[in-house]
Amino acid sequence: MLLLAIAFAAPASAAAASSWFTTDQGEVRLIAAQTALDGQKTQTLGLEFRMAPHWHIYWRSPGDAGYPPRLDWTGSTNLAGADVAWPAPHRFAVSGLQTMGYTDSVVLPITARVTDSQRPLDLTLHLDYLTCYDICVPYQTVLSLAVPPGPSPAGSVGYAALIDQYVMQVPGDGRAAGLKLLSAAIDGSTRPALLLHVAASPPLTSPDAFVEGAGGIAFGPPRLMPDAEAGQSLLRLPLTGGGTAALVKLVGHPLTVTLTDGSRAMTGVMAPSLAPPPPVNWARLLPMLALALAGGFILNFMPCVLPVLALKLVGVVSHAARGRTAIRVGFLASAAGIVVSFLVLAAVAIGFRAAGIAVGWGLQFQQPIFLATMATILVLFTANLWGLFEIPLPAVLTEMGEGRAHLGSFFSGVLVTLLATPCTAPLVGTALGFALLSPPIEAFAVFAAMGVGLALPYLAVAAVPAIAGWLPRPGLWMIQLKRVLGVALGATAIWLLSVLAVESSLAVAITSGALLAAVVGALALLRQSAWRRAAICGLFAAAIVVPGFAAPPSAGPAIGGFWHPFDESRIAPLVARGRTVFVDVTADWCLTCKVNASLALSPESVRRQLAAPDVVAMRADWTRPDAAIARYLREFGRYGIPFNIVYGPHAPQGVVLPEILTPAIVLHGLAQAEGPAPLSTGSATARGG
Repeated sequence: MLLLAIAFAAPASAAAASSWFTTDQGEVRLIAAQTALDGQKTQTLGLEFRMAPHWHIYWRSPGDAGYPPRLDWTGSTNLAGADVAWPAPHRFAVSGLQTMGYTDSVVLPITARVTDSQRPLDLTLHLDYLTCYDICVPYQTVLSLAVPPGPSPAGSVGYAALIDQYVMQVPGDGRAAGLKLLSAAIDGSTRPALLLHVAASPPLTSPDAFVEGAGGIAFGPPRLMPDAEAGQSLLRLPLTGGGTAALVKLVGHPLTVTLTDGSRAMTGVMAPSLAPPPPVNWARLLPMLALALAGGFILNFMPCVLPVLALKLVGVVSHAARGRTAIRVGFLASAAGIVVSFLVLAAVAIGFRAAGIAVGWGLQFQQPIFLATMATILVLFTANLWGLFEIPLPAVLTEMGEGRAHLGSFFSGVLVTLLATPCTAPLVGTALGFALLSPPIEAFAVFAAMGVGLALPYLAVAAVPAIAGWLPRPGLWMIQLKRVLGVALGATAIWLLSVLAVESSLAVAITSGALLAAVVGALALLRQSAWRRAAICGLFAAAIVVPGFAAPPSAGPAIGGFWHPFDESRIAPLVARGRTVFVDVTADWCLTCKVNASLALSPESVRRQLAAPDVVAMRADWTRPDAAIARYLREFGRYGIPFNIVYGPHAPQGVVLPEILTPAIVLHGLAQAEGPAPLSTGSATARGG
């Protein structure tokens, strides 16, 4: 009897569905809740998608890419209209792009209005949809379904239960889900974001929010903020697309917000107000100024700044025979060059941030023209230290007595700052994150404190000029010292060309290097001033311009061994399966990163642990600009590298490691993340909410 019932029920069910449209990426069909109209003026239909593993389709607002299914009912008869409902979507992050949609399977509920319930409803659906995974494939098809008039046959089975399952997932006003959108505000000051104030019972645990009606403004996934009242939650949706000025224009503009939290969902409309600017928090700012001062001083001892010690030593030697006033003014000029450079960096960072452009510490080293220019400047200094030429200045500066020397001291301070930016010393990362997330006044204060810290050696000599008198009197040893230090600066120029080879191409780096070598040869061999100047200017210009015309490599450097390419979207699923994930954000222009890789990540004990079956080691190469990596760093309030973090079953939010690593710190971080020991705030700190 059971087999007989199934045999009679199957045709009835089949009559309530169109044929499947099948592709390699999945299948789709049109289904009806009932097998007949039953005299009703409205009918419940469903567009059922079944996707192959990992493939997805898009929500009504797809996000940064894609488009939603497009339905055209042209050719249908007895159909007055059809309205599509959209179940709550999921967020997908691919290569830094945020999109919303559905994976595995979904049914889009459709309410069809019938013109005459006594006549058949013949449906013709022209469907255009996009399905994506690593690639996107558009499809177009026509689905047909006929629903007869009259009552449904006895025992007939439609798809009401399946459609109702997804109707329950369509967000309502939030009352049934215990959710209520209380207010919205635009934070357009320093950390551009949309703030959502939500009442939730029970409290939110894993919320997501999707904003519609914001024009070209895009928001990232929300963060739960810790300062909400009991029974309420404050969500911060960071600005990811569009500038701050455009964001502020959303004040008073109605936005549609869909909020999800696990199986709960709601949709509401809210016109955001403008959030008041936060007051200066002196209790928080003063300790950060001390950290910035100490971090700037530590930069003097980082490997990327060590070559600049050549300029410092030569400066001390050249001033040793002068009076105290000349020594003091010269070193104050160098300190001024450093501090002014930091203030300029602060102004540029604040301006870029206001325009919605990603900012970071050392990002100029991702530009081939900047690398070629810096290499050229260092070759100039090298040739000067080798006695091949003197840099002539306008006569007006020469007439100012000490103006020439002091201007040179000022620009040596500028060079110190430029060469310091690829490194993030201990304390510098914390200070930078605070500065770039703070109001402009606080940001300027932190950058100025960091500049003063880097300039402390100069200020010390300026305060006690007798330090210069401790050196031997100028003589032959000074000439030899200059030549040795010139080699150090030349080696730094070669390092910059090696980074250029990665960012642009080996041929471009060799060409620029050959042109700079030709400059040194021209300085040494050509004695006629006219030919000398023409050759030098032409070669220098070519060395700088050549990288600007070269196309960057289509793919990044190969990642081998146990290292995997960085993919933020894989981290949470891996941790959910009990794996430990170690992320290393590095770049070829970051010498501190190279030191960490050599001293902390290369020992056998660490490599064995990172290569373990339950550990996934990801390497994010930031040598060239990468929006996904920049956005990932900003999530942790970081704007410079090195940056290392460990995720695991006992640290799903991540354990952030210090800038300077040791094997013990790496192993301890891995142990904390995989548990079961509780997290501590020793050498590594847990990521906050």
